[in-house]
Amino acid sequence: MWIEVSILCSPVFFISLSLSLSLSSALTMPKRTTHTYSSEDAAPDGPESDLFVYYCKHCSSHVLITDIQLQKMPKRKTDRAHVLDKSKHLARLNVKEAGKVLLKRGEGKIEKQFRMSCVGCELFVCYRPEEDLELASLIYVVDGALSSVAAETNPQDAPVPPCISQLEGGLVQVAIEVEDRAQRSAITRVNADDVRVTVAAPAARGEANNELLEFMGKVLGLRLSQMTLQRGWNNKSKLLVVEDLTARQVYEKLLEAVQP
Repeated sequence: MWIEVSILCSPVFFISLSLSLSLSSALTMPKRTTHTYSSEDAAPDGPESDLFVYYCKHCSSHVLITDIQLQKMPKRKTDRAHVLDKSKHLARLNVKEAGKVLLKRGEGKIEKQFRMSCVGCELFVCYRPEEDLELASLIYVVDGALSSVAAETNPQDAPVPPCISQLEGGLVQVAIEVEDRAQRSAITRVNADDVRVTVAAPAARGEANNELLEFMGKVLGLRLSQMTLQRGWNNKSKLLVVEDLTARQVYEKLLEAVQP
């Protein structure tokens, strides 16, 4: 009872109680809802508003979202690359920078390519003529690098990478990058550019090459007479040519042997 009388008689407490009620009312007011819009939401309505997702043809990593089909883009005469005009079409890329390359085109003409690669396997997938991606008006998509359908999750179902190529006469060429003086002989990675192999022997006096051939023979189930180092006796980048296997068979055997 004393508490009720104090509340009614105390002007200070009455003011405090009024302020508290006011603040409580303010806090219970409806909150504003914030919407986050993606490029899909911003796309115009109608049959031409579809977005197309393209994946790396080798590893199935997402590379490009655009509003035009790849086959409808114009092509360059020089390398048959698809031309994506950023001033007319959406170009949302998921790539990593792969450096600048200078190419000789015709007499006295030098072309600059600022290349971009897949974030998953580092396959060269597109390039632009300007260094600044934001300022580049055109993106050139390498012919055959992307697919509208992601490959199966099983790596064996992915296309054979460019580092393993089928030659004439039933031969297969494998680009290999060797790391010598390692703890063991092992295949550590198979990507678009090369097969990474570690060997325990030093590179001097060809010991690493001999160990490489013996190890690759075990991995591929081949005799030494069925394999040849075509290039790279004196450096770490090598080309191995093998007989009696297809490129797909070589790829699958290498994948089975990978020890990261």
